[in-house]
Amino acid sequence: MNIHKVTAKYETWLARHVQIVPGDLDFKHEQMRSGVFPFFRATFYRWVHLFGKEAGTHAEALEVLAVGDLHVENYGTWRDAEGRLVWGVNDFDEAAYMPYTNDLVRLATSVELAVSAGHLKLDTQSACEAVLDGYRESLEAGGRPFVLEGEHDWLRHLATGAERAPDRFWEGMAALPKVKTPPLAAGLAAIESAFPRSPGSVEVKARRAGLGSLGHPRYVAIAEHEGGKLAREAKLLAPSAVLWASKVAAKEPGEMLYGAIVGHAVRCQDPFLSLHGMWLVRRLAPICTRIELSMLPAERQELKMVHAMGFELGNIHLASPHQIPKVLAHLGDQPKKWLYKTSAKLAHLVSEDYETYRKGT
Repeated sequence: MNIHKVTAKYETWLARHVQIVPGDLDFKHEQMRSGVFPFFRATFYRWVHLFGKEAGTHAEALEVLAVGDLHVENYGTWRDAEGRLVWGVNDFDEAAYMPYTNDLVRLATSVELAVSAGHLKLDTQSACEAVLDGYRESLEAGGRPFVLEGEHDWLRHLATGAERAPDRFWEGMAALPKVKTPPLAAGLAAIESAFPRSPGSVEVKARRAGLGSLGHPRYVAIAEHEGGKLAREAKLLAPSAVLWASKVAAKEPGEMLYGAIVGHAVRCQDPFLSLHGMWLVRRLAPICTRIELSMLPAERQELKMVHAMGFELGNIHLASPHQIPKVLAHLGDQPKKWLYKTSAKLAHLVSEDYETYRKGT
């Protein structure tokens, strides 16, 4: 099906589950036309079809509780209950039970597209091998979170570059526009519950962030508290596009898998992340956000980075512990270069879709 028709069908379905913000959805369409990498990030709904039809037997692999919409810009940092800086997967909006290979292929495809767009300078075959090595090592070791305190200095360097400095962060928060229409009551209640007691005056603003969830209501509340600023974000979640693609009825809020995957993965929990029905609430703070490729310092160890991304994916898939021995056995049976060849094929198809969408044909 043509990418334009797929997009229209998906957005019609989406509008039945969230109150769409029209201007943000228009902005998403603009970003989809701006480059193949943002197009890829914004169209997980299309990916579900492509992977199922074009990944061959890899689309029939063992299912685990998967990220779904995994890519190289879906990693970030947060602070755990001990105040330690932690790095890992940042977004589980599309979490679903999927073949374990989906996350591997999507991550590798994102590397391929990021390289083609000039965002990364990697040999893609070597990158695929590094992702697989990291993933396998994580599963075999039972996983281990990336705590950037005394270890992983190279990764802490990537996560604390000048682009993520506090002054830039708060300048960005101050520049956010005020909400044009009254915030949805449930979202406002969720975000207010996340503040400490008796904050100062709270200002609620609108925020455009990410690409896949552009068009969903998203609010940021900023308050003065004990000599400094605090920020909390509330985002309205929708059922995973996996359900749309499989024509499964949308699940009830209590059955959303965001909490399940975060709660069962090998992970240092973010104490400020919580679910309130379909609303996701999290703290926003300097170096406690997603890391975009443009934020990375010029000097970086990219091959080591994608190896860590593969290892962290293993941490996530360990949320399905009963499947891990079978996954490892299945991995061992795969032909050499399977990930490289499959991701290259999918990257080509994504690029064709992008050209069609960009040209409006």
